[in-house]
Formats: sequence, structure tokens, C-alpha cells
Amino acid sequence: MSLHTRTRAIVVGAGIGGLATAVALRRVGVEVEIYERASELRPAGFGISVLSNAVSALRVLGIDLGLEERGQTVLHTEIMTGDGRTLRSLPIESAGEELGAPSVAMCRADLQAALLEGLGDQRIETGAVATGYETTSDGVRVRFEDGREATGDILIGADGINSVVRRQRTGDGKPRYGGFLCWLAVTPYDHPRMTKGFNAHYWGVGKRFGIHDVGHGRAYWWGTINMPTHAARSWSSDKDQVIRAYDNWADEVRHAVRTTPVEDIVAVPALDRPFLEQWGEGPVTLLGDAAHPMLPSLGQGGSTSIEDAVVLAQCLASHSDPVAALRAYENMRRERTRFMVEVSRKFAGFEQVENPVLCSLRDAYLRRAPQSVLFAPFQRALTPQLVGSA
Repeated sequence: MSLHTRTRAIVVGAGIGGLATAVALRRVGVEVEIYERASELRPAGFGISVLSNAVSALRVLGIDLGLEERGQTVLHTEIMTGDGRTLRSLPIESAGEELGAPSVAMCRADLQAALLEGLGDQRIETGAVATGYETTSDGVRVRFEDGREATGDILIGADGINSVVRRQRTGDGKPRYGGFLCWLAVTPYDHPRMTKGFNAHYWGVGKRFGIHDVGHGRAYWWGTINMPTHAARSWSSDKDQVIRAYDNWADEVRHAVRTTPVEDIVAVPALDRPFLEQWGEGPVTLLGDAAHPMLPSLGQGGSTSIEDAVVLAQCLASHSDPVAALRAYENMRRERTRFMVEVSRKFAGFEQVENPVLCSLRDAYLRRAPQSVLFAPFQRALTPQLVGSA
């Protein structure tokens, strides 16, 4: 694919969505400038799922980031009780085989490295704190805190859930709290339960835990616990609280917490926003968490950002007018990402229920529901959306 005329795009944000956008846009002949608020681009973050839909989308543009070599293919997914009894197995592996693309669990830093490798010699402007933008007769101008300015044909706000580009576009306020705190860590991990591709979710009363093999002898683990907003926002590094939260849970859960240094555990309140129907206007659009932040229940936050990037690139490649391409991208992505946001919030309420009776009913449903019914939302999420597809 190639553009009829060379378009210049400004990408604000060099997280997973911003980097994926730059890789995809360069692949179809768009000139890209990337601006990142951090003073340097360092390996950061914890675990991330790169699911079949994202892998399939990248392949459409001929992009192979070597994710299977960098991460760990998810071979099976188990939903368990807190003490380690299986409630249900989910056919993530067979879904990937049907779609021709695996789902991969990996360290975010490894995905970042793969995307940076895919960018080659692309320069990333760091220490660039965007303060706002204005549209011009021939495109858009972005202003930065240090006095810098950037001009281009289009602006893509990939600057996360607290996006400056979104705030100017919509004027909306703070993100919406999901009702629970997430503890996150990646750690060297050796336990008999963690076989190759281990991907386990443990569900309890008002709290959950996950352990994922991310390759190279490491596990990504996360824990969730219901708590009021003020407590979640002010949580301090109290490893004893994490240990107490999972007392009497499966040995592999307690082992993960015990062996992780407290300084390697980060606490993040679960946040999303009500779905935004109109992402952009004129030469401006949003992407990833800036457009459709979601709770983590589907594990699709990173993958939908990558899918956004590929669909955006496809639209720019197939439209001679860049502004028309942005509206086509938004129109294509609206229904699918609304589904992701709404289902993720619905699932979070189901997963985090803290009434013991309701928990028993939830677990009974997990054991007995037909696989076709239980897995249907995941199957829909894993099936990629590309230009020309429904």
C-alpha cells in the first residue's frame, strides 16, 4: 500500500498505541513525528497480552514483531477458585489456531522493544509535554510546554487515559473508577504449577489474582481487590496487605507475592471512561486509551490500541483525503471498541462481586454454562477488524 500524496502525521504519545501507530503509518508511506512527554524512553511497565486480533492486524501490513520469540504463547487459560481448583478452561489456544494467529503474554518492555525495532531509525522527541493544539488552513499545529511547536497534516492523540488531546477535544473530566485496585508485578518465578504457557486466573470474593508465563523464567502477576476510591488512590507500598489479601489461596499465588520485592509491586486503580462516540474533528483523532480506555477484564487494552493503529493506517492508505480517512477510521472502530469498553465493565462487576452467595452462583455458572455462550464475547474480541471487514 502507498498513499497518493505523502501525508505528515503528528503522534502525541509513545506508549504501545503511539509506537504501533508510527510503525503502521510508516508502513503505508505516512511521514511520522512522535512526541513523548517522558524525558527518556525507558523500558517500563509490567505484563501485557497481545491477543490474536492484534497479531492478525499487524500481519495484514506485513509486520512481524517476533512476539512469539520475545514472549510466551498462551497455550491454555484456566479460571480457578482461590485455592486452585479449576472452574473452567477457556479455549484461547484453539481460537488462535482457527484465526491463524496466537495470543501472546509478554512483558510490556519486550513489546516496547519490538515496536522500537520495527520503527528503525525513526526519531522520537522526548520531554515534549503537549499543552494543546490548533487547526490551521492546511493541517494542525501542536504546542508543547517548552515552547516547541509541531505542524502536520493530521494529529493523532495516543497520549493515554489522561490525554491532553482528548481533554481539549471533549472537555471531559477525570477517569471513572472501576471499584478495585490492581497490584502488578513481573518477577523471576519458579513453581511446579507454572508450566510453559501457564495462564491462570483465580477468583475469590471481591478479589482475584492472575499468573502468566511471560518467558525467560519470569511470571507476570496481578491481583485485584475491591476498595473505596480514596483508599485505592492513596495505597502505599504495604506488601503485608497483599500477603493478607491472598492468605489461604493456592500455593503458587502466595509464592508469587512472597518472592516479589515490595519495590517491584505497583498499585494502579482500575480506571476507564464512559464510551466517547465522537473521537475527532477535522485533522484530529484519538487512539487507544485516549479514545476508549477500558477495564482489564478482556485483556484487550493493548491489543485494541494495536488494532486501532493498523485500521488507521489502512484508512489513510485507501483515502486520498487524510481528514476523510480519519472519519472512516473512527466510524469503523466505534462499534467494536464500544463493545470492548462496555463488556469489560460488565465483566468486572461479575468478576469482582463480593457477596458470598452471589460468588457461589457466579462460580456455578462458570462450571456449567455452555462453552459457546461463555466464550462468545472473547471470540468476538479475538476476531480482528480490518478495512473491508464487518
